[in-house]
Amino acid sequence: MSIPGPRSKELMRRRESAVPRGVSHATPIFVERAEGSRIWDVDGNEYLDFAGGIGVQNLGHRPDFVLQAIRQQLDRYLHTSVNVLPYEPYIALAERLAAITPGSWAKKVLFINSGAEAVENAVKIARSYTGRPAIVAFTYGFHGRTLLTMTLTGKAKPYRAGFGPMAPEIYHIPYPYPYRDPIGGQPGYGRIAAERLLELFRTEIPAEQVAGVIVEPVAGEGGFIVPPADFLPRLREITAQHGILLIADEIQSGFGRTGKLFACEHTGVEPDLMTVAKSLAAGLPLSAVVGRAEIMDAPPVGGLGGTYGGNPLALAAALAVVEAFEKNPRWLERAERMGQRVQARFQSFHDRYEIVGEARGLGPMAALELVESRESRVPSALAAEHFATYAYKHGLIVMRAGMDNHVIRTLMPLSTSDGELDKGLQIMDEALTYASRQVQAAMPQS
Repeated sequence: MSIPGPRSKELMRRRESAVPRGVSHATPIFVERAEGSRIWDVDGNEYLDFAGGIGVQNLGHRPDFVLQAIRQQLDRYLHTSVNVLPYEPYIALAERLAAITPGSWAKKVLFINSGAEAVENAVKIARSYTGRPAIVAFTYGFHGRTLLTMTLTGKAKPYRAGFGPMAPEIYHIPYPYPYRDPIGGQPGYGRIAAERLLELFRTEIPAEQVAGVIVEPVAGEGGFIVPPADFLPRLREITAQHGILLIADEIQSGFGRTGKLFACEHTGVEPDLMTVAKSLAAGLPLSAVVGRAEIMDAPPVGGLGGTYGGNPLALAAALAVVEAFEKNPRWLERAERMGQRVQARFQSFHDRYEIVGEARGLGPMAALELVESRESRVPSALAAEHFATYAYKHGLIVMRAGMDNHVIRTLMPLSTSDGELDKGLQIMDEALTYASRQVQAAMPQS
């Protein structure tokens, strides 16, 4: 059957008349059901899922232990609002997250619904604790689509263009991007990149007015950019010296995506505040801010919360997810092995295909940066578009990222079998062959 099939095409026609065009879709395919690492569309076509709902399905679609936890909660209550009638699962999950996140100090946890809400609340908490107004973020970073979080986001189109004016007291410095930065290969590059914060203090905003610095340990939407190992430790030193809170946005990189439970663990950095979401609740809307107890207690009573924040069904799912990681080390072991397998295959792609400018990643959070040629390094959205289209037409769902939508990223569930992984990587190999031909055909002929 053709892809997209007739039912997907009909649903797309209905979507175009009922849904705003600003809601984008990576594919023109409408899903019917999903299980583990596989998805079936409304026309009966089957796909391997290397997108995972944008990194939400790290443990796979509909794992039995999560479904069981949700069903048990369904028989108790659906909603009372924790701001009216609190319930034990909120406390239980807060205790578990406080125990497994980096940092040996006492922690407290706030639950809300989305990653953007977690970032918004982390900023509120940082400002309340420090009494300072300014927040520093990074170019290439992504933190959400609300007014504050799109201001923090370091990509103008489509996230900020036409939505101004932006929120005040937000400042940006360059995220370390070894492949693109002219000094990216210089010794100590990570420290140099972190110390751009000191230059910001001299030129834009005094350090004593900065409440927090928010950073992704791996830049997600920016292109799965992995900073040098000395970047985050130096950033931690600078923020600590100036009484500035370090906020780690682990929304996409958390819960095993990089081979460790949290990406910060690769460098030993312990942030003051951490935002988590996505794979926390296996597909249900839940996010959290985890932080030092004294910092989390800074806002007054009533200053934090929300009608749906920490809803019981999502908490039940998240408790099952956390328990799975705690009781079964195979998940992180699988992530590490999967990362090694993917990275090795991606390196072979780099060696064989001129349009692969760089293969990079941390564990299975891996990416291929596609370019017109390795010499020019000109980003090729055309190559990425042809790659993604070929992939879904041949049974593989992938997502793009990067400033020019020219990076292919992998977010396959950790439940993906070796056979499924190899099949997906083979389709990616074929997609690179196809994309290479299309890019070559589009180049001016001399």
